Amino acid sequence: MNQFEIKEIVEAEEEFNGRLFPLPRAETLQQEFAKLFSAHLGRLRSGNYFEGEVLVVTGASGSGKTSEIVNMMNNFNAAQIALPGGQKARMVSKELDRKGGWKDLGKKTLRAMRYPIEDKIRSTQSAIWERVAFQGRERGIVSINYDEVQHILSGKEGLALDAELDSFKSILKSKTWPFLLVLSGIPALGDKIQHFEQLGRKVTHVTFADIEYDEEAGTIHEMMSSYALEARLVVADDLNSSDFIHRLATAGAFRWGLVCELVRLAVREAKVRHSAELTRDHFIDSWVSKTEMNPLATPYTHDSYDTYFRRERPYKIMFAH
Repeated sequence: MNQFEIKEIVEAEEEFNGRLFPLPRAETLQQEFAKLFSAHLGRLRSGNYFEGEVLVVTGASGSGKTSEIVNMMNNFNAAQIALPGGQKARMVSKELDRKGGWKDLGKKTLRAMRYPIEDKIRSTQSAIWERVAFQGRERGIVSINYDEVQHILSGKEGLALDAELDSFKSILKSKTWPFLLVLSGIPALGDKIQHFEQLGRKVTHVTFADIEYDEEAGTIHEMMSSYALEARLVVADDLNSSDFIHRLATAGAFRWGLVCELVRLAVREAKVRHSAELTRDHFIDSWVSKTEMNPLATPYTHDSYDTYFRRERPYKIMFAH
C-alpha cells in the first residue's frame, strides 16, 4: 500500500460504483425502452422497411439520468437478445459536446461501436454515417444513446435548429439499418425536439422529476440506510429524524442523483475515519471538503438552511440582497 492509495475509499468505490438504489423511475425507463425495442424487433423480423423511434429522457442536471441509462444499457446488452440476422442486440452510448459537426459525431459514434476510424479520414459526412449504419447492422447495435444532447443544439433556433434535428431524423430513416435512439439531457431538450414535428412525432418521453419530499422522504431514508448497511455502518439516531432527511434532500437540490452522491461521500468519510457509525459529522465534513463552506453554514447545520439553499443552485448559498 502506498501513500496515494486509501484502502477504505478504494473498497467503498469498488463496492458501490455502478450499483444504483432501485427507484420507480428505473422501472419506468426500462418499460418504455422495452416497448420501443419490442416494436423495433418485430419490424426487423418483418423484413420490410421501417423508421426507428426515439426515447427522450430529460431531467435536471444531477437527477441521475446518465447512471440510470447506463445501468439499463448494461442490462440490455447482458440480455443477449437474438436478432433476425443472428447478431445479439446491443446498445452503445456517447456523450455529446459543443465541438465539431455531424461528420465528427459520426466518427465518435463509430468509436463508441469500437470501430477504429482516423480523425483525418477523407470520407464525406454521408459516407461516414453510412458506415455507422453498416457497422450497426453487422454488430447488432440496434440502439444509440446520445447523452447531453442540449450541447449540440445549444444556441440553435429556427432553421439552424431544424437542420440539427433533421440530422437525428436521418438516423431513424436509414435504409441500411434504422436505429432506436435514446436522447438524454436537461428539460429544455424535450421542448426543442417537439419544435421539429417530423422528429417530435417519433418521440416517447420519460421525465426524471425532482424529489417530491412529502411522498418520497421515506425512500430517501431507505436509500441512506441501504448504503450504510452495505458499508457495514450503523446509522446514528440523529440521522433518522425527519429534520435531517429534509436537510439532506435540500442539500441535494431535491435531485436523486445529487442526494445519492452526498450519501456516498458521507459513507466514504465514515470509512476513512474507521467509524462504525454514519453520523451527521460525516455529512458535514464531506460537504465542507466539496464546497469550502464554513461548517456552521452547511445545510446540515444552518438554522435557515431551507431559505439559503435553493434547488436552482446546488451546493451554493442564496444570499438575500
